[in-house]
Amino acid sequence: MTTPSKKILVVDDEQVTTELAKTFLEQQGFRVVCAFDGEEALRVAQAERPDLILLDIMLPKVDGFEVCKRLKADKVFAKTPILMFTAKGLSKDIEKGREVGADEYLVKPFSGRALVATIRKHLKIPQE
Repeated sequence: MTTPSKKILVVDDEQVTTELAKTFLEQQGFRVVCAFDGEEALRVAQAERPDLILLDIMLPKVDGFEVCKRLKADKVFAKTPILMFTAKGLSKDIEKGREVGADEYLVKPFSGRALVATIRKHLKIPQE
C-alpha cells in the first residue's frame, strides 16, 4: 500500500485495543505513537506532533473530551484532526465530542477498513 508516512497518535487506556490499532495502522503504512491516559496524551502530542489523533473518551487522569478541548485550543493542534473512538455512542456524547472540537466520532466496534477510510479522508490521502 502506498500510504504516505503520516504519524498517528492512538490514545486508549486499554492496552489490547491500543496495540491492535497500532499494529493495524502500521500495516497500512502509518507511523504510530501511543498514550494510555489523558496526561500522557497531551505530553506525547506536544513531543511527537502527530498528523492525526485517535482519541478514546474514557481515560484515566484527564478524559478524552478535555484532551480534545485542550489540544484544539492550542494553535499548534487547532487544525490537527482528532477522531474520537469510543464505546460511548449516545447522542449526548457525540454532541459533546463535536462541541469540544472532535472532527469525527467513531463508535466501537468498527471495522479496520472504515477506520482507515476515515483517517485517509481527514489526512486528505486518496483512497486506494
